Amino acid sequence: MISLRDLTKRYGDRVAVDDLSLELKPGAVTGFLGPNGAGKSTTMRLVLGLDRPSAGTALVGGVPYHRIKNPLRTVGALLDARALHPGRSGRAHLLALARSNGIPRRRVDEVLEMVGMAGAAGKRAGTLSLGMSQRLGIAAALLGDPEVLLFDEPVNGLDPDGVRWVRGLMRSLAAEGRTVFVSSHLMSEMQLTADHLVVIGKGRLIMDAPLAEVIAGSSLTAVLVRTPHAGDLAVRLRAAGIRVDRLGENELEATGAPVERVGDLAYEAGIRLHGLRTREASLEQAYQELTSGSVEYGAERAGA
Repeated sequence: MISLRDLTKRYGDRVAVDDLSLELKPGAVTGFLGPNGAGKSTTMRLVLGLDRPSAGTALVGGVPYHRIKNPLRTVGALLDARALHPGRSGRAHLLALARSNGIPRRRVDEVLEMVGMAGAAGKRAGTLSLGMSQRLGIAAALLGDPEVLLFDEPVNGLDPDGVRWVRGLMRSLAAEGRTVFVSSHLMSEMQLTADHLVVIGKGRLIMDAPLAEVIAGSSLTAVLVRTPHAGDLAVRLRAAGIRVDRLGENELEATGAPVERVGDLAYEAGIRLHGLRTREASLEQAYQELTSGSVEYGAERAGA
């Protein structure tokens, strides 16, 4: 488990992380979202002891990272796939990590096989493509068979097969009861991978909720209804505090209530329905609504 309590990081006058409190529980993939400069990478660095907080705490399993003996056995992380000696082979890099954390040599070959790098383990790190470097970084994160894993943009540079592989890996790690914390800007992929979402902007928490709840809360998520009694149903729904828009003679769009509520109200009023379904917003649409006031480094939209 990762616990953040009133976590704050300042660089001079700039506040990168602002009073952030979270509990990241095992058995789930938690997606970490936010605009560029929101504080995602800084938060991960604080968890891993790479930066010191200005205030508050970041704990892994109830203790700060620097107090964990042989930390790779507890926490695995991929923050920067290129952050390794370019002249070392992938195997040599992993062997050095294993020796420093009391991990058996055989585990190096196991993780190389897991990430599809067994045939390229002898290549110098500096000659690897970004996608292969990402795989090597994931191997390093898995090396100690840790219970907590952090990944910052893990699918950068991967081809579609590699992206699907990472998605399956994240899901399987969570299914094993591990805490999986993943930062990404790829909303479509996060929608397929995450169980839970944490969204921050300008260093502050915006949302901490299950994925389904984030999408359901979007103003673009609506219930579409077809009925020969659209006018009567619209009156009934509005009386219940539900926003209703008329799409056609026999079609309504209802927002602010789940499909079950709309169906129950129609049933109670004796109104026959010919169609009832939810039109979900995409995660990208929900995310844009949540962060619209938190974008620091934006450009003008095309055609503006």
